[in-house]
Amino acid sequence: MSLDEELVRRLEAVRQGGRPEYHAKLRAEDKLFARERLHRLLDPDSMVEEGALARCVDDGLPADAVVTVSGKIGGRPVCVMANDMTVKAGTWGRTTIQKIQRIQEIARDAELPMLYLVDSAGGRLDEQFDIFVARNHAGRIFHNQIQLSGVVPQICVLLGPSPAGSAYIPAFCDLVIMVDGHASAYLGSPRMSEMATGEKVTMEEMGGARMHCSVSGLGDVLVATEEEALRLVTRYLTYMPRSWREAPPAAAPAAPAAGRSIEEIVPAEQNRVFDMYQVIDRLVDEGSFFETKRLFAPELITGLARLDGRVIGVVANQPKAKGGVLFSDSSDKGARFVWLCNAFNIPLLFLADVPGFMIGSQVERQGIIRHGAKLLFAVAEATVPKISVIVRKAYGAGYMAMSGASFLPDACIALATAKLAIMGPEAAINAIHLNTIESLEGAEREAFIRERRAEYNERIDIYRIASEFLIDAVVPGRDLREELRRRFDAFAAKPRRPVQRWNGVIPG
Repeated sequence: MSLDEELVRRLEAVRQGGRPEYHAKLRAEDKLFARERLHRLLDPDSMVEEGALARCVDDGLPADAVVTVSGKIGGRPVCVMANDMTVKAGTWGRTTIQKIQRIQEIARDAELPMLYLVDSAGGRLDEQFDIFVARNHAGRIFHNQIQLSGVVPQICVLLGPSPAGSAYIPAFCDLVIMVDGHASAYLGSPRMSEMATGEKVTMEEMGGARMHCSVSGLGDVLVATEEEALRLVTRYLTYMPRSWREAPPAAAPAAPAAGRSIEEIVPAEQNRVFDMYQVIDRLVDEGSFFETKRLFAPELITGLARLDGRVIGVVANQPKAKGGVLFSDSSDKGARFVWLCNAFNIPLLFLADVPGFMIGSQVERQGIIRHGAKLLFAVAEATVPKISVIVRKAYGAGYMAMSGASFLPDACIALATAKLAIMGPEAAINAIHLNTIESLEGAEREAFIRERRAEYNERIDIYRIASEFLIDAVVPGRDLREELRRRFDAFAAKPRRPVQRWNGVIPG
């Protein structure tokens, strides 16, 4: 056998992965082999592998349980690491960690999106002093992720477990897609939790995909199958530039979805519920809305979309969920999304119908001021083009959180249904006239409250506000999409001037 033939034989053996029984186990769990995932994700004949022969001598660990490659998706270059569950349950050994760091370095040096296809039982305890302590050990992977954050897009597809330290891989990514019933992430397993605290809990309750997508907020998108997850990666990348130095890729303009007009969707009555998704559908190109964290803090909608072919980020209050009131979770959700868009040159559209931040002892104990400040910080810090539309009400600090005029968006415009104030009529009248109200009874009290509310509503009327030039424009609903298109066109070449400093001290 020639040297080349021997090399081909060894490479072919590596590409088979682990033993047949482990492949059979994957199939029984309706999961794909790591290399099959890569072949489905990447363009044909585009894959270049790093370290295929890692630990091929003596150890019997093909590629040391991780496949690291560069390749193309839709003709655009990317870097990918994929855990191989057929080799020692995808665990991290000494060369696994070196390979992951190496593909991260390639992503850094070439400024390419970095994808993590995670399916691993974690670090190997029998190799812990080869993987945990030194400067080039496992912690360096997370350090690299932090250095890559905001430089190139980072996407995690959680296809199986990601326990203990490796759970931080999804935490440091921009987008986390989780496969329902398969994905999990946790610092301590249910068995460890019971040993340490006495708590008995299932894997799904501890760190399952549905829990993370709806309760903890670690997951951005919950999917039913691996195939769906891989398709979403491809779609998400169509909204993303290659790196922070570039603009998002443009696409052919498309008309919005057909349906009721914005005037029909948005009621003038401030407390009547409507569906903000319908407003979004009237504004963005049909089929272009890519929502993130739909199951988490649904009172705030966040997602990428296209408006006349241009990529934008949408931040919108949802009156159908908790009245659109902002909570700690929705503040964190909004802040993270605004930072994502700002990092990758994606203009922001805010659609406001917000009564304000939630009040009460429970949310105060949860730190709503601290969490709310995080959202205000992100909005004020963003230097991409920002347009705020006051769809209906915008009260108190909620107005600032949705990039109201005082937070210096490039434009703050309103629909005819808009009202702006420190607080809504009911709360304001009670605060201003409490003593008088308590001194009255029956019909006299009701009449007094009704009259004061009418006066207050007149003072916060959008025409009075526009008359004082406190906002930039009031726009008919039927003209809003075209108004936004023109304004985003005007701001497309806006110079970006970040504040000069080492870093802001972001509320934790």
